[in-house]
Amino acid sequence: MPIWNERIHEKRIEKGITLAQVADRLGVTEATAQRYERGNIKSIPYEHMCAYGEILNCSPAYLMGWENNSSVAVNNAFPIELKSFPLLGEIACGIPTYTNEDRESYIMAGTNIHADFCLKAKGDSMINARIHEGDIVFIRKQDIVDNGEIAAVVVNNENEATLKRFYYYAEKSMVILKAENTAYEDLIFTNDELNDFHVLGKAVAFQSDVI
Repeated sequence: MPIWNERIHEKRIEKGITLAQVADRLGVTEATAQRYERGNIKSIPYEHMCAYGEILNCSPAYLMGWENNSSVAVNNAFPIELKSFPLLGEIACGIPTYTNEDRESYIMAGTNIHADFCLKAKGDSMINARIHEGDIVFIRKQDIVDNGEIAAVVVNNENEATLKRFYYYAEKSMVILKAENTAYEDLIFTNDELNDFHVLGKAVAFQSDVI
């Protein structure tokens, strides 16, 4: 369950506000407001998150789990604009594994992230790039990336996907996918093997839980 569901529920109970009052302010049914709190709805419109901040007298950033202070800043305040990104499944940070697409799941993040979709990291091969298992990695669709950039790559005839640093050497007809963990060997593709994979896109941001 996203952390905003829990925080909305906790703040509403703390302030003694009823679901009916919340629903009235949001302009939704009481059942929809209840589904938000139970986590049955995995994404929330930007205007509803802002409304929750006003109703519960706390910042949208606190509700989203981006900060732990629920107080509303008086000075230097600015609105946080959010959008939803489709979560397409898991991507291996280690030995490539199959990625299941789940287009009914969405992740809320800032509009400053210029991505088309996101994937959940699985494994530990990218830990030196600060990407850990369970992190959400935001991907911008593109067919090729520059050498040294982190890319989501589908390999082995589109049955597996992995997240690695990408290096292409045209003179050698070679692609090397490098992990950010010395425990993992490079994945090397040469000549006809280059037909066995394609780049899904470039990793442009990631989102981690606060520990």
